[in-house]
Amino acid sequence: MLGHLKKIINGDIPATPRDESRPLVSFIVIVYDMPEQAERTLQSLTPQYQEGVSELDYEVIVVENKSERNLNPDFLRTLPDNFTYHLRHEREPTPVHAINHGAGISRGQYVCVMIDGARMVTPGVVRNILRGHRLHDKAVVTVPGYHIGSELQQDAVEQGYGVEQDRSLIRSIGWPLEGYRLFDISCFSGSCAPGFFRPNSESNCISIPRDIWAALGGIDIRFNIRGGGLVNLDLYKRACEFPGVEHVVLLGEGTFHQFHGGVTTGGEARSKREALMKEIKDQYEDIRGEAYASPVSTPVFLGELPDQVLRFVQASTEPVLAQRDGRQDSDASNFSVVKSGSGRV
Repeated sequence: MLGHLKKIINGDIPATPRDESRPLVSFIVIVYDMPEQAERTLQSLTPQYQEGVSELDYEVIVVENKSERNLNPDFLRTLPDNFTYHLRHEREPTPVHAINHGAGISRGQYVCVMIDGARMVTPGVVRNILRGHRLHDKAVVTVPGYHIGSELQQDAVEQGYGVEQDRSLIRSIGWPLEGYRLFDISCFSGSCAPGFFRPNSESNCISIPRDIWAALGGIDIRFNIRGGGLVNLDLYKRACEFPGVEHVVLLGEGTFHQFHGGVTTGGEARSKREALMKEIKDQYEDIRGEAYASPVSTPVFLGELPDQVLRFVQASTEPVLAQRDGRQDSDASNFSVVKSGSGRV
């Protein structure tokens, strides 16, 4: 039985019959006023960069909200056949309509939302998302988030960090040839700062079965504040708490935020960002009737574990062990592990 399960996880045996006329997963990538960063993100999603998959396995739907700096048409012409591009003229300063539009025209069995087009991914993201969905028909697969740089970009920007420093770090690791070395130049994002083994507040690459996406009603369009407010955290919470969901976390993969002067990561003075964050939190409370709290799940960790991620495993483990030693009744370390091969978790 265990051997059969491993074959299903690794894709040697399909868990359900495959409809070859449609991709398995649809990535919805939202872009606004970040052409350089979005180009790297899209490059990281190509079959040439992603390992163990082909163009037939997935599609990438790029939805760009028009700005003064759109993606270069010459670059768009270089994208593989499983990519499509859609330019929208939005009336509200939020990505919610673009996401729902992308999901509405997508064809995959699973809808994977990447709300921020500035987030590059590691080379095993697509393969392991597909593995995760093979585990359970209600699997919600999420990828942890990181910021390029040694500290959160909204803090680093006050010490002079910017696009040029970001670009230099990416060049220093030989990217895209060394995809997993992104871990070497990054830190946990704020939403993932608790580490792997305590509740996180969002994922910037979250893959949801289409029937659950429909039951959730997609993205809630009431989140109309600039940048979408807490809409991505709201999606993460609702998806992870959906009845019967198996939450699968890709421990050895990541999304990496490139600096681009974003709404909450350094585009404005701290005082303006703090005022915006208050407005964002207030809107969430108005919509949901309570303050945001991270969903508590019992995740399954899946995928290979590259050497570069070990320091993040250590950093995630230390506070959990300290809490356990102080309080034996703590449930902070309540998690499951699925092995998909020798030396992998």
